[in-house]
Amino acid sequence: MTTAFTSVFVVCSDAAGIAVNLIGAVFQLIYISIFILYAERAKKIKMSGLLLAVLALFAIIVFLSTRVLNPSIRQIFVGYLSVASLISMFASPLFIIALQSVSSTHVVFCMDIVFQKLVIKTKSAEFMPFYLSLSTFLMSLSFSAYGMSKYDPFIYVPNGIGTILGLVQLALYYYISTTSTEESRQPLIDTYV
Repeated sequence: MTTAFTSVFVVCSDAAGIAVNLIGAVFQLIYISIFILYAERAKKIKMSGLLLAVLALFAIIVFLSTRVLNPSIRQIFVGYLSVASLISMFASPLFIIALQSVSSTHVVFCMDIVFQKLVIKTKSAEFMPFYLSLSTFLMSLSFSAYGMSKYDPFIYVPNGIGTILGLVQLALYYYISTTSTEESRQPLIDTYV
């Protein structure tokens, strides 16, 4: 969300980039608001704190980049921040699978991370949202193409990496869904009786 707002207010100059980033940021804000509204009290407090931290980080980035940096340095500064943010967003579900723990600062992809951990634990693809993985792949692919058409490495590099990571998620889905059988599935809840 910080990347979307920052690129709109600090870097973006074309109407398509501004529109896409604003619409994406609004959808993310709506999703996070709904999550906070219906979450348990402890999670509400935690997610509200994370949201405030993200908004504070956004304000600091906008202030520093508009008041301290000149336009050419500003674009590089915010561009690298956006690249790092996008790559971590695309990589976080797969990174969490490798670590077998659920901890992420990316609120929007928390459910994807939980589902992929369940996919590994239960050896079943029923907990992996296929359409979320597919839409991540397709979105990354389309933004890679858009970035290449604009000759903008700050767009095509992270989205190119996102395309590859989206393919890995789809491959994981395919592998788990074709190799798992009812007998090989592990229970979701371990019993120690």
